Amino acid sequence: MAQAVIVTPALADANNGNWRTAQRWARFLAPVCRTRLVKTWPDAEAAKDTVMIALHARRSAASIAAWSRCRGGGSLAVVLTGTDLYRDIHDDSSAQQSLALADTLVALQERGPAVLPPECRAKCRIIFQSVSGRRCLPKTGRHLRALMVGHLREEKSPETLFAAARLLRPEEGILIDHVGGALDAELAEAARAAMADCPHYRWLGSRPHEETRRRIQRAHILVHSSRMEGGAHAILEAAASGTPVLATRIDGNVGLLGDDYGGYFEWGDAAGLADLLRRCRASQNASASFLQSLGAQIGKRTPLFSTLSEQSAVRQLVADLGRAAAQKGVDCHEQEHRFFRDPVPPAG
Repeated sequence: MAQAVIVTPALADANNGNWRTAQRWARFLAPVCRTRLVKTWPDAEAAKDTVMIALHARRSAASIAAWSRCRGGGSLAVVLTGTDLYRDIHDDSSAQQSLALADTLVALQERGPAVLPPECRAKCRIIFQSVSGRRCLPKTGRHLRALMVGHLREEKSPETLFAAARLLRPEEGILIDHVGGALDAELAEAARAAMADCPHYRWLGSRPHEETRRRIQRAHILVHSSRMEGGAHAILEAAASGTPVLATRIDGNVGLLGDDYGGYFEWGDAAGLADLLRRCRASQNASASFLQSLGAQIGKRTPLFSTLSEQSAVRQLVADLGRAAAQKGVDCHEQEHRFFRDPVPPAG
């Protein structure tokens, strides 16, 4: 039986989308092959690995390079995150090397392949992520409950939410909750200042995943203000709960929600976000409303994010990598023997 190793820079303590992807894929693969999660490769168990899936072209670059020196390619997939696609592969040499070394590239939304170098697009496949479904809960009409889920870091652009909260008056009946850990001290201070200025905005800090999902279920609308995304878990979790989304018009969001989705605002446009929130509030209790329209649109995309589809795609990925590894045969085993006897140190 083949053994797959999943390299993920984020482990359980990170409480982020990369960790949940790695954990979920390991669960999908468990019935069909031995699978383990590591932060770096090689390690004490490295000699048993047959195929590698590496999350993050830049942050896993050392592991990817070590695998390629050992295996010579042919059994390596690199899963591209938002910072990979929309920043690192354009100006970071280690991320660019990871693209070149990968046998297969994986994008998590349908606009990802378009930003790859032309020579890499043919080896890229799309695997939409999935989350478990939740029932759509009844919502109060007394106010609009908006929720943002995202750690306080530059890529999530929480400043846009802070500015939008300041544009809204408390009496407008729009309450904003914000779940996310303080990964940036300046942004944490800005969140506290927004709470002091806006009684209708609450920064709740990092919360357990199950609690966050319940909050998404109870919200009327999810706000997603990111500047770059590879395929946001929060959007998938909203879709699986029947909760509409207001999102920035960036490739990572459009690649999930579709070109014609009606809930986009431009990145950094706090006034545009505030206007969309007011529109949601104004239509909250109306039939054939803006909110209902957004819910119907996101519902049409939800089948793309089914667990069975993702499971099948991940298992197919590993089967394809396993066939490529098997074709290398004796040459690979001899190269592997030399590597583990006298490994080459990772490039500095």
